[in-house]
Amino acid sequence: RSMLRQAPNVILVGEIRDKETAEIAVQAALTGHLVFSTLHTNDAPSAITRLIDIGVKPFLVASAVQAIMAQRLVRCICEQCKEPAEPDPKSMMLLKIKPEDMKGITLYKGRGCPNCSNTGNRGRTGVFELMEMNRELRELAFKQKPVAEIRKQAKMSGMYTLEQDGIRKSFAGTTTLEEVIKNTARDESE
Repeated sequence: RSMLRQAPNVILVGEIRDKETAEIAVQAALTGHLVFSTLHTNDAPSAITRLIDIGVKPFLVASAVQAIMAQRLVRCICEQCKEPAEPDPKSMMLLKIKPEDMKGITLYKGRGCPNCSNTGNRGRTGVFELMEMNRELRELAFKQKPVAEIRKQAKMSGMYTLEQDGIRKSFAGTTTLEEVIKNTARDESE
């Protein structure tokens, strides 16, 4: 609360874990401050329902939130031992990748070498999902609709999912489809 009295342009709230912190962040956002924070959820749409579950009134969530970004880390394929790999049919099925989507795409895996301690992986990179709030998403938040409905609307509004970003990075040879499956939350009903 004392930070608000100093009239900052931008406020960083380390993590929202409780109602009091959430309400302060929302109040700051509603008074024109740009507020950044973290919240533990599976994906961007789940942050809406999480804030409401914490105790923030739905109309405040709908009014204050401008955008939500979700992120996950995936292991990178080692550049020293990277080699072409055949697409795994099970991975393609789980990620709903059709054979025609693979035209001109070469997938890779790491063979394992001294550079990567024989793991085939070296380093990590992020996969991201950005949900920008619009009128439809604000209405769903206000009406306390289930996260599946919010996610569906976000995708219809153009949200690029964690999974889609991971697939793009595997098609670019940065990571593997298996790593994407392991590290991105997927809604099996979709």
